[in-house]
Amino acid sequence: MAAGEPGDLGGYYFRFLPQKTFQCLSTQETTSRLRQWSMLGRVAAQAFGFDQTFQAYRKDDFVMAFFKDPNVIPNLKLLSDSSGQWITLGTEVKKIEATNVPCTQLSMSFFHRLYDEDIVRDDGHIVKCLDSFCDSFPVSDELRKVLLVEDSEKYEIFSQADREEFLFCLFKHLCLGGALCQYEDVLNPYLETTKLIYKDLVSVRKNPQTKKIQITSSIFKVTAYVSVRGNLQGINLIIGY
Repeated sequence: MAAGEPGDLGGYYFRFLPQKTFQCLSTQETTSRLRQWSMLGRVAAQAFGFDQTFQAYRKDDFVMAFFKDPNVIPNLKLLSDSSGQWITLGTEVKKIEATNVPCTQLSMSFFHRLYDEDIVRDDGHIVKCLDSFCDSFPVSDELRKVLLVEDSEKYEIFSQADREEFLFCLFKHLCLGGALCQYEDVLNPYLETTKLIYKDLVSVRKNPQTKKIQITSSIFKVTAYVSVRGNLQGINLIIGY
């Protein structure tokens, strides 16, 4: 297939949009915070356009067409597990698994329960707890406990449906950070950074009938499998439109 021709899965044609930047990841304050959380250089966002109307019931065809597109293969950046460096996809994907990630939250009031349940004090300081570990993550405060420890007293202040929301997943990812994360003592940096990234990645519009704001984006958690020395190797990433 020649570069720029649509693939054979629904005729989708994708184009790389290198001019589209995501300010949420490049502000001085965000850069400083990501460095502190051991995430600087390990989080990236890219934009690709496509030429057909997205239909939710055909999401698997859409995602597979994306990975097979000749404009995607040489441009999609992935973080290598082995080297820790950014590389391009560079090869055709053999199989995908795509799961819908709910994306319905319109307000950061979603996290007010952290104050109501004394996870965070009124002045914004995160309540400390006895040190422990959960899934290799150090747990030294009530915030990380409510994020990670399923049998903790207040784990259920976020339901399973809450925890599947894109806003929650993003918040949790930032709170847990990278391997050498220096955790915050106050909640606000996590909330501010979550809000900046969420607003930059998620599209909204006003419903002409109800006049209410609604989210128009769809988010997918994708595992894409490529052939490495005859074996299928999975690559994990988030795709949204």
